[in-house]
Order: sequence, then structure tokens, then C-alpha cells
Amino acid sequence: MHESFAEFTKAYPQYSDTGRVDQIRAQGYYHLSFSNHTCLDYLGTGLFSYSQLQKQESTTCRIASSSFPVPPQSPPPVLDIPFFGVTYKMGNLKTLLLHGGPTSEMESAIRTRIMSFLNVSENEYSMVFTANKTSAFKLVAESYPFRSNRKLLSVYDYESEAIEAMANSSEKKGARVMSAEFSWPRLRIQSSKLRNMLVSKKNKKQMKKRSGLFVFPLHSRMTGARYPYLWMTIAEENGWHVLIDACALGPKDMDSFGLSLFRPDFLICSFYKVFGENPSGFACLFVKNSTISILETSTTSGIVGLIPAEKLFQAVTESPGTDTEVENLSSQSGRVEKGKTTYEIDHAEVAEKLKGLEMIEVSESDKAIEIIEEDNVKLKGEIECRGLDQVDSLGLVTISNRARCLINWLVSALLKLQHPNTKGTPLVRIYGPKVKFDRGPAIAFNVFDWKGEKIEPVLVQKLADRSNISLSYGLLYHIWFADKYQEEKEKVMERRSNETNTANGNKGKDKNEMGIAVVTAALGFLANFQDIYKLWAFIAQFLDADFVEKERWRYTSLNQKTIEVL
Repeated sequence: MHESFAEFTKAYPQYSDTGRVDQIRAQGYYHLSFSNHTCLDYLGTGLFSYSQLQKQESTTCRIASSSFPVPPQSPPPVLDIPFFGVTYKMGNLKTLLLHGGPTSEMESAIRTRIMSFLNVSENEYSMVFTANKTSAFKLVAESYPFRSNRKLLSVYDYESEAIEAMANSSEKKGARVMSAEFSWPRLRIQSSKLRNMLVSKKNKKQMKKRSGLFVFPLHSRMTGARYPYLWMTIAEENGWHVLIDACALGPKDMDSFGLSLFRPDFLICSFYKVFGENPSGFACLFVKNSTISILETSTTSGIVGLIPAEKLFQAVTESPGTDTEVENLSSQSGRVEKGKTTYEIDHAEVAEKLKGLEMIEVSESDKAIEIIEEDNVKLKGEIECRGLDQVDSLGLVTISNRARCLINWLVSALLKLQHPNTKGTPLVRIYGPKVKFDRGPAIAFNVFDWKGEKIEPVLVQKLADRSNISLSYGLLYHIWFADKYQEEKEKVMERRSNETNTANGNKGKDKNEMGIAVVTAALGFLANFQDIYKLWAFIAQFLDADFVEKERWRYTSLNQKTIEVL
């Protein structure tokens, strides 16, 4: 690893200018190094830092070098208590956007901080919090006037739960659902087809009636491909309302997007509490004030409110006895969900978890509240979002340069892996852009054995997890093959399982059920060379033709179910 890092810094000398990121990681996110766990399974921005959640900076945590941060000498105390709770709001999206509703000072403060972080003006946009990204997309679909603006056009090269939810809701209202296609093998947008779908054939009088809703993600969260902003302009000029999906953007990518130049009708982004933890946060739906009037009145679910910790504990520990009141709180407000297990936070548990903080006595819930809010409320009505503050202090250039160096080295290193004793049979196939200056910090790939047969992505993901590397897997979608690639199409395309269709209630056309299952990795702004080297070294193990079989027997000998590997 040290030899590879030396070669890496020679090839990418600008990486040495990003040492400030390593300092932030060592001081504020030391759990990433201490746990020896590499998190490459999602793109997201956290409101708060890990040390802020733990309420105790480790006094033994030293500033590490720009490549290998040194973990603290002992694990930090466990304090799995949220800063705030989330309650669901039943109501009308249009009414809430126009007139607002009861909000806590904490919610107002977080709203203001997020809008500042994204450079979104409160004079031009109104915002609601939603439970997650899918809820935000579904809210738009349920409120958008698809009965008159009949089309829904999206640009996604992968299967998206959020887009599926939006498509299902819009089809019920009579919408015609369409998607851009991506040319094999580079998976670039099929420009001529997308332009034909966007460009209106109506005359100027007919143009007063909107074409529909154009959903544009700026770049692919799976392949890292970036898409020209020109498509948004073309859509707007041809009578489309535009929704920008900013959920996969890097922490400061909104600075380069520039809302001053293009103002979409809808903007959706998401925030997680802690980098590297099981994602638990919320999404934000922004609607341009001039667009609110076109929304339909409908009772919707998925809108949430943020409540301060004081109300959180009162709701859980001082409930008058009705189950409904307690159950209205989400996973952040009195319930901690890990996997499929739900743990109720009660007064005794809070006190127990606070013992590690060397407090003399914790017997009142307001003591817990005092500790939770101590480091996070700077002034009345102002919340310290240390995660956002750190990203702001780093800036767009530092974050972008670092991600570019890391992702391009990873792509290059993976492509060099070839099976021994073969005529250069590659171990890895990467889908979408390869080494490229302007690409996102995500990669979609598959691993192949020496015979050229694909190793199932879910198997690669499971084996990676056992090596303390978190990866994801998904389905590349809407791929267009020219005639000369028809033979290759039959080899690479696969049909989505019937179980998925049944679970989602989806009964699309055959061509929409075909795709390519892939492994995906994404780099957050705190990723370092050690993270990507660890992934590369893990993938390189598949060069051993017996690697999978060895792993199967190794875990069998440990009395683990082999079905988990197979």
C-alpha cells in the first residue's frame, strides 16, 4: 500500500493539497479509522460530524498524515441519541408550501442552514422536509397536474426506487412515462432520441400549455457519468417543468451548478446524520414559488417536521399512554432502527448510555437534553451543523480535486487487473466513463472469472462486506444497442427477477425489465487513498480462480450458512 501511495502521489500531485480533509477525518470522524471499515456504499452529506454526535472529542486523537489517519487509542463512548426527532405531517403539499405550518426553532434553523449551504434563496423557493428521497418524488407526482401536462420524462441509467414510485403515481393520473436511453458501450445519453422527446411540435399558442415534467439528475449515482446542463435549458424552452435530482451530487457540487443561472421548478436533495453510519436522515423538497400555483390540492403523506430533543424525550418517556403518539415518531425520534430490528429508547437506556461520559449523575431527562444540545446550539435559533461547516471550509476545488484523483486512480488500477495464464482476460469491466477529468465520484463495475463469466454482484457485495468494505449493487437500465452490438446485447442483458416485479407491483414492458446487474462504489468527501486501495486489493483476490470456493469453505468451517456466500 505504501508503495502504491507513493506512485499515486506522483501521478496525482494535486492530492497532497487536500491534507485538510484528512485532518477533519482524523479529528471529527475517527470511527472510520478505528473500526477499520471502508464505507463506499452511498453518496450523501451529513449535517453533523461523528464527534459532534459522540459529544466527546478524543484527547488521544492525533493529526494524521495526508494518507493514513491515526485512530484514537481507545474507542469513543457509545451515545446513539439523536439531536432531533422527526414527526410525520399529514396535509396538503400546496397549502404547506404557501402558508407553512407550525415549526420548531430547531426546524427553522436547520432549514435556513440547508438553504444557505445549497445557495437557495428563500425569496424564490419554499421547502418542506420529507422522510426520504422516495417520499419527495412521490409527493411531486401526487401534486403535479399530470391530467393536463401529460408527460413524465426522466434521465436515469439505473433502476431507481424513487423514480419508480413517481412513475406509478403519475401513471394513475394518466401520465405518459418516458425515459432517456443510453448508448452501449459508453452509456452516453442517446442525444437524438432525448431531443425528439423534449422538443415540442406545438405552435406558440399551444406552447402555453406545459408539456409535462422533466426529471434530471445532473449525473449518475452509479456510473459517475455527468450530463450536460444544456438539457435543462432545452426542456424549459420547450414548455417542460424541470425537477433537478441533487441527491447524488457531491457536497459542494451545487456551487458549480449555479442556481443563479438556472432555476428549476423543483429541487430534491437529501441529508444524512452521520457519514458511514446506517443512513438515517431526511430529504428536502424545494419548489419554486412561481410554480406552487400549478400544483393540485391532494392529501399526501411523507412530509415530516423536525422536533427538538426535549420533545423527543417527552414523547417517549412521558407519553400519557396512547400508542399512536409514540408511533408517530420516526426512527430518529425515540426509535433506533438497525436492519429490521427496532429498539425503543427509554429513560433508563438514555441514562445508561450516558455513563461513559464521566458524569456524576444522570437521573433527569433534561440532563440528557442538556448534553445533546450543549455542543450543537450556538445561539438561540441557530444550530451548529458541523458537517456542513466542514464542507464549506474545504470548498469546491479541494473536494472535487480529491475525488477526481481517487476515482481515476481506482478506475485505472482496476482496469489493469488481468487473469494470469490467459491472453489478457480482464478481471473487471467498468460501465460508463473510465479515466476522465469530469466524472462523478462513483463507479459501476462487474468482476469476471478467467473463463469470462460474470461473478454475481450480490456475491461480490457480500464478500466485500466480510472484508469490512461496504459496497452496493444495482441494475443499469434503459440501455440502447446499435445493430452491430446485438450479439453482445444477448450476452450482457439480463431480465429482472419476477420477485422484484411482484414486490414493487410493477408490470412494465419487457424492454423495461431488462438491464445489467452491477456492483457500485461511491466516494464520499472523506474518502482517502487507503479506502480505494483496500477495495482494489479485495477485488484483486478474484484473480485466484479458487478464491470464491475458498471463502465458501472458510465460512462453512466457522459454522456460518453457506447460502450467505452462494
